Amino acid sequence: MSRTLKTLAAAGALLLATACGSSGSSSSSQGAIDPPDLKPQKKIGKAEKSVNLIAWAGYAEDGSNDPKVDWVTPFEKKTGCKVNTKTAASSDEMVSLMKTGQYDAVSASGDASLRLIASGDAEPVNTELVPNYKDIFEGLKNKDWNSVDGKPYGIPHGRGANLLMYNTEKVKPAPDSWSAVFDKGDKYKGKVTAYDSPIYIADAALYLMKHKPSLGIKNPYALDQKQFDASVDLLKKQNANIGEYWSDYLKEISAFKSGDSVVGTSWQVILNTAQDEKAPVKAVLPKEGSTGWSDTWMVASKAKHPNCAYKWLNHIVSPEANAQVAEYFGEAPSNEKACKLTADKNHCRTYHADDEPYWKKVHYWTTPTQQCLDGRKDAKCVPYAKWVQAWTEIKD
Repeated sequence: MSRTLKTLAAAGALLLATACGSSGSSSSSQGAIDPPDLKPQKKIGKAEKSVNLIAWAGYAEDGSNDPKVDWVTPFEKKTGCKVNTKTAASSDEMVSLMKTGQYDAVSASGDASLRLIASGDAEPVNTELVPNYKDIFEGLKNKDWNSVDGKPYGIPHGRGANLLMYNTEKVKPAPDSWSAVFDKGDKYKGKVTAYDSPIYIADAALYLMKHKPSLGIKNPYALDQKQFDASVDLLKKQNANIGEYWSDYLKEISAFKSGDSVVGTSWQVILNTAQDEKAPVKAVLPKEGSTGWSDTWMVASKAKHPNCAYKWLNHIVSPEANAQVAEYFGEAPSNEKACKLTADKNHCRTYHADDEPYWKKVHYWTTPTQQCLDGRKDAKCVPYAKWVQAWTEIKD
């Protein structure tokens, strides 16, 4: 996995910034967005000979980074669709690129996916045209970040949880709560780390949801002004203890190895790599639960190669390809059958791929909207644009 991280670094796309989702409840998006009335494709026609993708680094490997890592070439040989991939460094970039009309599909994270749905840049998908959809874990279907009112807008790719990682030599007793980075963070002043993204405000909201119930937070992505202000205030207080906000996970690994960071948010792949490199670290899904992410392959409403796009969607979530990408990237696969095909037979156990009770504790990143995602009609929630503004103020 260390090789994977170095490859991604070389690709210059380690900023897996602001991906999004929501908690494990079934999606209707609570009427929070009203997308254009677009219709899904009815059938797959003749392949157009090419497909233009926007993807996170590591999602569409063709052997150029590592000859042994290639699930694009078999797809091209089988379908006749040549894959052209634009690697994006952020969700904002993905949204901008999709608006150009030059791309057919995108591996959108939740903050991008709802924006693409609302703007009409992504169309509903016909899951009957994606045979491998039937084997996707049920816990990933029809969720707030990939569907609206029960209408699917994409095919789930994979998922991961945001964990609390800590230095076992410096942080004692072993923490089981996010209080280690919030209320008790001054104990590790200057050595606390946090994910560098406006969506991290949801981590504070999740903590307050459990520790200050009087605020009435039900969904960490649906915050009215009072709830939002409380979350921002908590993060401003935390800022005094932060040594570094991270987005490049190679840097986070280095910080934990050197001791510059001793406690903070992390991913399973970071934990695995840090442990492989002999860093004295462990990680836990805290008792409050956590935030997390799940990415979705979506079809552009202006796709010039929709048939090849659908063929790609089916390929990338096939057991074979999904196993390869999940293991290479460091995430839980979306296809249940992929678990039997990973080179590391413990991969799905390590990443909790089929552990639905585990995922019920994860509130997947999703785009905050003015109409509250928790269903409230008597309140206005703070939209994502103001989260972005507040994040700048938090770090100042």
